[in-house]
Amino acid sequence: MAHLVETMAYTGETPWHRLGNTIPANRPLNEWIIAAGMDWQINEAPVLFDCNTLPGSPTMRLPLTREAQGYKVLYRSDSHSPLSVVSQRYQVVQPKAIMEFYRDLTEQFGFEMETAGVLKGGRKLWALAKTGQTTHVKGKDTVNGYVLLATACDGTMATTAQFTSVRVVCNNTLAIATRDNHGAVKVPHSTQFNATEVKQKLGLSVSAWDEFSYQMKNLSERKLTNRSASRFLGSLFDSDTTTLSVKARERNQAAILSLYQGRGMGAQLTSSQNTAFGLLNAVTQFVDHEQRAHSKDNWTSQLSLDSF
Repeated sequence: MAHLVETMAYTGETPWHRLGNTIPANRPLNEWIIAAGMDWQINEAPVLFDCNTLPGSPTMRLPLTREAQGYKVLYRSDSHSPLSVVSQRYQVVQPKAIMEFYRDLTEQFGFEMETAGVLKGGRKLWALAKTGQTTHVKGKDTVNGYVLLATACDGTMATTAQFTSVRVVCNNTLAIATRDNHGAVKVPHSTQFNATEVKQKLGLSVSAWDEFSYQMKNLSERKLTNRSASRFLGSLFDSDTTTLSVKARERNQAAILSLYQGRGMGAQLTSSQNTAFGLLNAVTQFVDHEQRAHSKDNWTSQLSLDSF
């Protein structure tokens, strides 16, 4: 049982292990909680031990128990099955809290739940939502973008939120997804989990989405002439701290202008033609797909309404 799946819910393609409850797309989060088997709580209790079971203890004595100070046992509210023994400082992340992380993302921002479930008898939990962002490779292959939130109460992982292209359906795929933790937000169990702060660090806050939408709408409405686009690119390259030669800068600037003026992906769309949004897309395409020799990580961050 390498998959270690106890219960799970999914929409779309059936997982390789063929386990779990299929659920139609865009169902309410409360239905996902039940279908994924996450409608229970992690409870806490003191850790007690029977002194009479220790080596050398008399066998004919009344039960004698002691409490292990500084520790507590975590157990399931539904089955009372023990999950782990942890220190008193340990901060529990409840199964429903994993699902509630996605409520505003699914109800307000168009994210779609993809999978969610329980691993290792409740010791690990995860949920995965499709962001709506996709990329196409080799023609017909589509790679989906997801936001993953996972946690464990057995000491094997911190509560982890990250973007991933891996469709998590089991313990193996969870391990693959979290192996590449570039950009992941990790909350140790010594710290209280705060969903809002985690979303802010991932750039998923309501304010971030509002600001993004505002910027994109206004950039798409800001008309540019070829002269103003060239002037902006000139200032952008002047701010570059790399050691590019003058000829290299001119060559790169000409390449971006070519993308902006029609060669770039989506350059013919109304939102991109002769607009600041189109120039942003051209710079982004150049940095992401065509320029490899020098880092331009700060370029797109400089493209804002104040730039023109």
